Amino acid sequence: MHKIGIISLGCAKNLVGSEQMMYLLRESGFEVTGETDGVDAVVLNTCGFIESAKMEAIDNIIELGGKKAEGQFKKLIVTGCLAERYKNEIMSEMPEIDGVVGVGSFVDIVTAVRSALDGEHPSLFGDINAPIDETPRIITTSPVWAYLKIAEGCDNRCAFCAIPDIRGKFRSRPSENIVKEARELCDRGIKELIIVAQDTTRYGIDLYGERKLPELLTELCEIDGLQWLRLHYLYPDAIGDDLIDMIAGNDKILKYLDIPIQHINDSVLTKMRRRSTGGEIRSLIKRLRERIPGVVIRTSVITGLPGEGEREFEELCEFLHDAKIERAGVFPYSPEEGTPAAQMERPDRDTAERRAELVADIQSQVLDEFNKSRAGSVMPVLIEGMSGVDYYGRSYAESPDVDGYVNVRGDGIKVNDFVDVRIIGTLNGELLGQQVE
Repeated sequence: MHKIGIISLGCAKNLVGSEQMMYLLRESGFEVTGETDGVDAVVLNTCGFIESAKMEAIDNIIELGGKKAEGQFKKLIVTGCLAERYKNEIMSEMPEIDGVVGVGSFVDIVTAVRSALDGEHPSLFGDINAPIDETPRIITTSPVWAYLKIAEGCDNRCAFCAIPDIRGKFRSRPSENIVKEARELCDRGIKELIIVAQDTTRYGIDLYGERKLPELLTELCEIDGLQWLRLHYLYPDAIGDDLIDMIAGNDKILKYLDIPIQHINDSVLTKMRRRSTGGEIRSLIKRLRERIPGVVIRTSVITGLPGEGEREFEELCEFLHDAKIERAGVFPYSPEEGTPAAQMERPDRDTAERRAELVADIQSQVLDEFNKSRAGSVMPVLIEGMSGVDYYGRSYAESPDVDGYVNVRGDGIKVNDFVDVRIIGTLNGELLGQQVE
């Protein structure tokens, strides 16, 4: 039996693709592992969205190439966004690679691996606009939480973003397939599902002619065993009253919303082809705070975008200071070839990075204030493990991999179970809580 190592880089949506490839390989008789030493081949599933992601992927390819040369494994197959984006040159420029598989050909991974092991150099690139393959997967995240991808691709065409060219047009999965997968996951013990797509708010518009996220959430919340449903990547212009009412009125839907805004200045937003104005974003956040008590908002912000001068940047800083958005990913602008924004005049890289550091400082202060405000509150925490003498887990306000943990003290606590916890302070920048008897 050949042993195949799988490494997944990038976003949650890419991880779902890795999990599907793992399933296909295992079903075809391969042994699948997360290790690289002593395997027959390594599959590296890459991200290629921004410069830092591309560099991470390239560094991994070079490192794995060195291990291959040392005899730790025999063949290296590169899949995912970097392979798709540079499909015409990646193998010629990186001789470490023995085969490539684009994002439209994840289902062909078995063919690619077998071909590479036979000494060939497969290059498989299917239609990135084809309907989504309903392939089962091996869950690698946790025994109790998993991502649930409801759509693929994007039609938004933001001026700074290459995703539509890499992952294709927006395609929703049929609701019956999503609900079936969710039910199967919950039957296996999954308690939290995290809804992901490039733009979850537009779910259904291609299949049903209108947005159907609230209806999908209604069906998902009826599943026995599902306790938490977390929403990521909600675009601000498509969050309507029906969706807000659904979130506010259903206890299974966590009061945690990931809403990428990127900027707040109208001129910058227009240049970037965003569909919301700064005023609309401010109004949305105000409505969410008023209608969903205790809501925690996560966003993403880009500094140094074309059109961002000192005045525009100051507006962004003032907004973040006043809006008190609890969590934010902050990124200096990365000009991506083939995108309209890459041809626009913009601040230099040093300025973008300096501004990102300043925004990160603001967000650190906001997060400190938020954590202090939680002292004394009691909330359910999903326990994920133990470190030293403390357990660690997440409340509704912490999403996996991006928000850290709540450290919990108590006796008789079971991993992968919910525990009521009173917040008593902080520990190394994270919350500290005591089990409530």
